[in-house]
Amino acid sequence: MKPPITCIMLDDRRALKDGTYPVKLKITFQRQRKYYPTRFNMTEEDFASVMEKKPKPKFKDLQIQIQTIEHKAVKVIGDLTDFSFEAFEKKFLNRASKDDVFSAFKTQIDKLSKEGRAGTASSYGCAMKSIETFVDKSSLPFAAVTAEFLREYEQWMLSNKKSLTTVGIYLRTLRALYNDAIASGDAKQELYPFGKRKYVTPSGRNVKKALALTDIEKIFTYVPKHEGEERARDLWVFSYLCQGINVKDIARLRYRNLEEERITFIRAKTERTSRQNLKPITVVRTPEIDQIIERWGSKDAKADNFIFSLLEPDLSPERELARVRNITKEINKYIKRIAIAVGIEKNISTYSARHSFSTVLKRAGAPIELISEALGHSNLKTTESYLDSFEDKVKRRYSSALTAFSKEKE
Repeated sequence: MKPPITCIMLDDRRALKDGTYPVKLKITFQRQRKYYPTRFNMTEEDFASVMEKKPKPKFKDLQIQIQTIEHKAVKVIGDLTDFSFEAFEKKFLNRASKDDVFSAFKTQIDKLSKEGRAGTASSYGCAMKSIETFVDKSSLPFAAVTAEFLREYEQWMLSNKKSLTTVGIYLRTLRALYNDAIASGDAKQELYPFGKRKYVTPSGRNVKKALALTDIEKIFTYVPKHEGEERARDLWVFSYLCQGINVKDIARLRYRNLEEERITFIRAKTERTSRQNLKPITVVRTPEIDQIIERWGSKDAKADNFIFSLLEPDLSPERELARVRNITKEINKYIKRIAIAVGIEKNISTYSARHSFSTVLKRAGAPIELISEALGHSNLKTTESYLDSFEDKVKRRYSSALTAFSKEKE
């Protein structure tokens, strides 16, 4: 019995409204033919150009995408013990969905949501929506994600006033999905578009958010106008004093995390990704920290109760995420007002507390290893991205040493 024959063809029986024709996969078996859509529509001239042995650069990507579809069909046929169109369609159509970037996004978002990782799921959702808007299609095969595609997406993002940081965040999710697709056999390693001499995902290091010690003092000594300002200021200060603890971890602190001389907790960000090597963060309790807990802490100090009553027990991950975002928004609103009131020109936020903590330690001469441990980082490169440069007056003091010989002559 002859095996099925596959080919890519242009279905020119009826033109579409724009004058193009559907590109289809044709399977012929025992004198029976079936046609499967490929999501591509082309003119006869373009199709001929795509199918050339050595197409021009602008048609090369299309050729790769179309060949990938045919290669998948051939592989599915080869895996079948006995060919039938029904068996082929069951495996091929399922595999086709696995080859689709947006299907991979949806699968990962669903997985993250079930694991309670609402924040990461939200990040993947934002990335998917952005890429969907860029391609303006409901599907995107992994083979279509070339280095050129990624460069065009980056330029499109920048032209729409998005930062390189955002581009990096979104494309790191896509890179992770591409790696998963390769591992599962749904994408080809040789088509991988990321890396040297291909497309390098931008790290997007922004202008640092750390404050000078003199500005931090202004926040400490500011006299709030009302309770909303006072709580926002105190939570910002608490974050700064507690080694840059973020708002989510502040909200999750329970009285069982308090010990006589320290606070110990696991960062929510790492409790799932570093399960085999969880590193608790240890904060030395100071009088200022204890005063904030006394002022805003729950009066019912049972071990399982939240310290600051910012969350309610048994919230779903989605509701917890929404609540943390609202708290963060409120802190940022008031801390920006406070900054203006005391003459701080930087655009500060909750992130500034974390960056300021690490940078003040650096300027005090603390080893980067100590700062990295305090921040809960797994490697020093991550810590280095948090550290701001030295203040101008520090640089000036050391620069003067370069010409110290002239002063000696005087």
